[in-house]
Amino acid sequence: MVTKIGATEGALDLIVRPGYAESGVNDAAYDWVSPFEEDTGCHVNAFEAGTSEQLSEKVGAAPPGSYDGVSAAGDVGYRLIVDGQVQPVDVENLFPAWNDIWTPLQSPAHNTLHGVHYGISQGWAPDLLMWNAAEVHPAPTSWRSVYDATPAVKGRVTAYDSPIAIADAAVYLSQAEPSLDITDPYELTHLQFDAAITLLRKQRPLIGGYWGTPLEEIGAFSDGDAVIGSGWPNQLHLLQTQAPPIAVKAILPVEGATGWADTWMLLTGAKHPNCMLRWMAWVISPQVQKQAAEFVGEAPANLAACGPLDDHHGPLGFAHFCTFHHAADDAFAGLVQFWKTPLADCGDDRGHACVSYSEWIQQWDDIKASG
Repeated sequence: MVTKIGATEGALDLIVRPGYAESGVNDAAYDWVSPFEEDTGCHVNAFEAGTSEQLSEKVGAAPPGSYDGVSAAGDVGYRLIVDGQVQPVDVENLFPAWNDIWTPLQSPAHNTLHGVHYGISQGWAPDLLMWNAAEVHPAPTSWRSVYDATPAVKGRVTAYDSPIAIADAAVYLSQAEPSLDITDPYELTHLQFDAAITLLRKQRPLIGGYWGTPLEEIGAFSDGDAVIGSGWPNQLHLLQTQAPPIAVKAILPVEGATGWADTWMLLTGAKHPNCMLRWMAWVISPQVQKQAAEFVGEAPANLAACGPLDDHHGPLGFAHFCTFHHAADDAFAGLVQFWKTPLADCGDDRGHACVSYSEWIQQWDDIKASG
């Protein structure tokens, strides 16, 4: 475990999701790279990976030492831990701001294994049920509305384009079919997994399109190609405030939901580990959390950022930002199950009876191709 930060090495090579290492190029109001470089002497080289799969491929294909750290969502972060590609870090003692991290994100299952931390959380968002209130009646309360949709919305249901979306079906089935005894949507036995796949195959004719980026879903709702489906709070806000606004609403359904949360991780064999550790401390500071939350459109992990987000928000922010994103809502978070890499090891007394992510990928590709 890394327990101290030494002298910085002058450079930092990152693999990031778009928007996670902004230097003012895309919007001059959002720059947390330049001040970091000035303060530490670590020149940041950020290489983008648009999806979790692309990030995983970049890490896997590069020789050790090619990159120093990554911003990983839970569907890939846990894989990096199990595969030994990231290093454990003493986050509690190295990063004073860790004490201000929202409790559900201090030691989540997607970045903490057997009490050992492998990264520091940046932010999160739930997968909400979103619909066009002008076209969908009555207002839905359950995920059933996207799996057993009415003829009026057939062909205009949308879903997130990722194998991890299979977990959304599992969340629904955990209550719709209690006999399946689904307790964790990412730890599915073959019987449970097959039930989720059957549900998604039944849903396939209802799907008008899958979205991979927020802008794709915003475009589908704006054009009328989608009227109901899964979505994130940021899409909801942008649709409600665009000109002209779309009459969209969103809820956390009665079954609960999945959600994503991002973690900064130090890669094994990093050439610039001290610069990476300084970066991890930097990105969870309140001033950077404020910028990143606004730019990415997520709830900040560090709740100390909520005051600045409300009082001094930038062009992409707005009043009551943290309230809108449920940033400190423990009851809400209790109904959100954050993405986690599915493994053959169920993580309990069932042993290696669960379906690994490779099969999730294969089945998801087959479902999409069947349309």
